[in-house]
Amino acid sequence: MRSLVLYEVYVRSHSPGGDFSGVTADLPRIRQMGVDVVWLMPIHPIGLKARKGTLGSPYAIADYRAVNAEYGSAEDFATLVSRAHELGLRVMIDVVYNHTAADARLLQEHPAWYQQDATGRPVTTVPDWSDVIDLNYDEPALWEYQIETLRRWVRAGVDGFRCDVASLVPVAFWEQARAAIASEKPDVLWLAESVHLSFVRARRRAGLRAHSDGELYRAFDITYDYDIWPQWAAAVADPDEVSRYLEILRFQDGIYPANYAKLRCVENHDQPRIMARTSTNQALAWTALAAFNKGPFLIYAGQESAVLHTPSLFEREPVAWGDYALQPFLTRLAALKKEPALSEGNLYWLAADPAVLGLWQAAGEGLLGLFNVAGRDGTLAVPLPDGHYEDLLAGDELQVRGGRVALPAIGAILRFEEDVAARMRASSLYE
Repeated sequence: MRSLVLYEVYVRSHSPGGDFSGVTADLPRIRQMGVDVVWLMPIHPIGLKARKGTLGSPYAIADYRAVNAEYGSAEDFATLVSRAHELGLRVMIDVVYNHTAADARLLQEHPAWYQQDATGRPVTTVPDWSDVIDLNYDEPALWEYQIETLRRWVRAGVDGFRCDVASLVPVAFWEQARAAIASEKPDVLWLAESVHLSFVRARRRAGLRAHSDGELYRAFDITYDYDIWPQWAAAVADPDEVSRYLEILRFQDGIYPANYAKLRCVENHDQPRIMARTSTNQALAWTALAAFNKGPFLIYAGQESAVLHTPSLFEREPVAWGDYALQPFLTRLAALKKEPALSEGNLYWLAADPAVLGLWQAAGEGLLGLFNVAGRDGTLAVPLPDGHYEDLLAGDELQVRGGRVALPAIGAILRFEEDVAARMRASSLYE
C-alpha cells in the first residue's frame, strides 16, 4: 500500500463534456504520470429533491446500481474500466453508504431502511447535509442489499472502493462486506474516508455513531489523514507549527497497527487547492513531503496544472488544464513511491527547522528528504558524509560539505548507500 499513487477524478469537471468519455481519453496521460489507481467520485444518478446548486451533489445518490446518464451509459463506463485495465490502471469508485438522496430509489422501495424522526419522516443526522437522508443499519436486509450492490460493481470490473464518511457506518458492516467481496475478488482495495476528530467527538457527544481510524483498520486497507489534518493545515499557514506536525506524525506511528496506511495528500475535492493555501515553492515543498511520507500518495485532478480553484460539487466547472506545468514534478514524485526504501524501510523525522528533514532507512541504503516548507535561506545539517548525492526531486546532484547542504528553494531527496540510522542511534541523534 505504501507505494500506491491514486488519482482522484470528478467526472463532471474533468473534461469539457463532463462525461466518462472525457476521462477515458485522458487515461493514457494519467498512467504516464505513474498513477496506479484512478478513483472516480460518485458515478451514480443524483437525486432531484432538495438539490444543492444547479446540478446537485454527486454524494446525494438516487440509485446505487445505475450510472448517471449525464456522464454516459453503462457501456461508456465499461469502456472506461476496460481501457484503464489495458493501461495497467485499477479503477476505484466512490461508495456513499451513510446516506442517499432524499428521493432515492431505496426510500421508495424500503422506507424502513432510513433514520426517521418521531413523526416517521426520514432525516439526516448532519443538518448541513440538507440534500440527503441517513440510512439505518439496524436493518439486516439493508446490509444484504448494499453488499450485493458492491458485488455487482466488482463484477463490472471495479477494483476498489473509496467509502464516503466510512466512520459513520458500522465497522461490522464493512467487515462483512469486505469478506463477501473477497470471495468474488480477493485483491479489492478498500479506502475509508475517516473523519476529522472534532466530528467524531461531536457525534459521540450527541449519542451518534462515529468510529475512530483505529477501529476502521479492522476492515480497511487505507484511512484518510483527517485525524491530523488541522495540524497539517496549521503548519502550512505558520512555519512555527511545523515541529508540532512532525510530532503528530510520530504519534500516528505509535497508535495505529504497525502496517497502517494513511492516504497522504495536500488537496482533494473537499479541501482548498494547495496553490491557494501558500506560495508556489512552499506548495511544491509540501506536495513533495506528502509523497515522501509513509502511505499512498493522492493527486487530485488539476494539481498537475497548478490549478487554484476547487470545482464546486453542485455545478459544472471544468478544470482549467492549461499546459500541465507540474506534471513532470508529480511524475517524479510518483516514481519516488516505487523506491525500495519507501516500501521496505523505516521512516524517521529528524528536523523541522529551518527545513523538514526526513530519512527512509532500508538495509544498507536509503533516502534523505529535505523540504523547505518555510521558504528559508541558509544551510541545513544532514547526517551524511561529505560528497555529491543524486537528487531524485530535481534530477541533478546536491553537494554535502562540512555536514551541511544549502537549502534548495523547494527541496531535495538524496539517495545514499549506508546505514545512517544505525550511526544516528550510536551518536544519540536518533529520534
